Amino acid sequence: MLSNYKIIPNTGFGGVEFGIEMDTFVEKYGEPEEIDTIDEDEELNTMILHYWDKGFSLFFVGLSNPILAGVETDHPDSELYGEKIIGKSKEQILALMEANGHTDHDEGSDETVGKNDKDLRVSFEESMMDFFFRDGALVYMNFGVFVDDDGNIEKVNNL
Repeated sequence: MLSNYKIIPNTGFGGVEFGIEMDTFVEKYGEPEEIDTIDEDEELNTMILHYWDKGFSLFFVGLSNPILAGVETDHPDSELYGEKIIGKSKEQILALMEANGHTDHDEGSDETVGKNDKDLRVSFEESMMDFFFRDGALVYMNFGVFVDDDGNIEKVNNL
């Protein structure tokens, strides 16, 4: 499977770059434990490959040749800018992000499974990173790239 859990904003995860085709990824890294499909958009379908035991899910976007466009991870070895991030406080994540040039963010709550259970979401839109906190600690994050209607990665400013 992946050799590490390094998050490189706008580039990839664990040595795998955004833009790899789904079939190529599965052939190289193995079958997922579960697959979900989201086809709300006529232009772009999304297939989510869940590797639950490995602590991540991958989002492949496209109609005929889906490419890797997003990752969600809760693996304890997930590393961003040289630091393991799962379990860190919101303040620690904000400091890490600011130290690496990410200053513009917004916050909100997202309902989870239980009626009264809420996760605090902190999003950095320009770098497409969302951090989710529960009881004051980071429990998972997601990050990715924009994909245009033709299934190509849209270029963004790398920070």
